[in-house]
Amino acid sequence: MALEADDSPGISVPDALVLLSAGELSIEGRVMDASNASFYCAVDDGVRTAACVYKPVAGERPLWDFPDGTLAEREVAAYEVSAATGWGIVPPTVYREGPAGPGMVQLWIDVDEDVEIGRLMRRRDLERLREIAVLDAVINNSDRKGGHLLPTARGEVYGIDHGVTFSVENKLRTVLWQWAGARLRPQMLAVLADLRTGLDAELGERLGELLTRREVRQTRFRVETLLSTGRHPEPSGDWPPVPWPPI
Repeated sequence: MALEADDSPGISVPDALVLLSAGELSIEGRVMDASNASFYCAVDDGVRTAACVYKPVAGERPLWDFPDGTLAEREVAAYEVSAATGWGIVPPTVYREGPAGPGMVQLWIDVDEDVEIGRLMRRRDLERLREIAVLDAVINNSDRKGGHLLPTARGEVYGIDHGVTFSVENKLRTVLWQWAGARLRPQMLAVLADLRTGLDAELGERLGELLTRREVRQTRFRVETLLSTGRHPEPSGDWPPVPWPPI
């Protein structure tokens, strides 16, 4: 997948990953509506430059239900799963040292401000949202707000803010319940089958560098469950189904 100039600096995913990993980070501002310390940065390797988001581990707010200092790695793990699906939902994301210590660095995506998020997140006819719903079920996303959907001028939609994912407990909490209980499309089942294979091989090894072994096992279990039921999950009743605020 190549990120088009309308959405980003017009850089391919492989080049973006190299730039994000090795380029010099310069903090240019702070993302003020983020719950954890998030910085708007420029990254430059002398050949290319791009905008990105940097979330240092040191700026993570402690949570009662996730181990301290793990949110950045969970963001990278969500990218790895997204990349393995081929859907390109999560922008290129790496874990690296930065001006405030180690953290997550993610390519910045320019958003189409004319899109009304409240209307977007309720759509049933947009296949991209359905793919995001499947990804969220796999990574056990407990915070899929409408504001974590990034619509672009090309009509694409990206998903961001995946720090509270991969819990071993069922904590799926999302605004994308419009397909709850519906049959998964054959193409989605094929992607899930490939994920299952990858979790037993290279993808599982990569996630093992970012998550606990139990979290990786539970990820595979969630994939197996989706394949065996052939349906989108439904709210469990054990956890609030929609995050607050929803946008």
